[in-house]
Amino acid sequence: MKRVVFVPIFLSLGLLGGCVGYPRLLNYPFDPGGRSLNSLASELSPQVSGRYVIFITDRRGSQDVYMFDTVTQNLVDLPGLNSFDTIASHPSVADNGRYIVFAASRQGRSAIFLYDRETRQSRNLTTNLQAEVRNPTISANGNRIAFESSNNGQWDILVYNRSGQPLNIP
Repeated sequence: MKRVVFVPIFLSLGLLGGCVGYPRLLNYPFDPGGRSLNSLASELSPQVSGRYVIFITDRRGSQDVYMFDTVTQNLVDLPGLNSFDTIASHPSVADNGRYIVFAASRQGRSAIFLYDRETRQSRNLTTNLQAEVRNPTISANGNRIAFESSNNGQWDILVYNRSGQPLNIP
């Protein structure tokens, strides 16, 4: 049994190469065991960058970050990234797949985390920010992370580098 995934135009640009201007159906095998892109679980907030599709899924009973490689057509192992005490949301991945950024809620507090696939380490970029944060995205080269923050009583966009330092962008 196969399940077809519809990827809107803004998500499919990375997969289409030079072809743009229309949505495209991507046909990946359905795996009832949850070892492919398509499963019986909820798949939320998909983003495409380069050869990777990153998304949130509840396959293990919690909201976790998963990454699918469209070239090998396999899930990418992300050791140390997901934990049962964290609710992940809105993932984004650099084009080379090394850096993943995502929002997470742990013990009622939201934060933006950066995961490095090479070191297998996850770091809270917003430890010193006393505000709600949401909707992170990472630049194609993985050097900058933008996200929303309610630090001033309104939603502002902040831009940080990978080290967690705010960048002053006029």
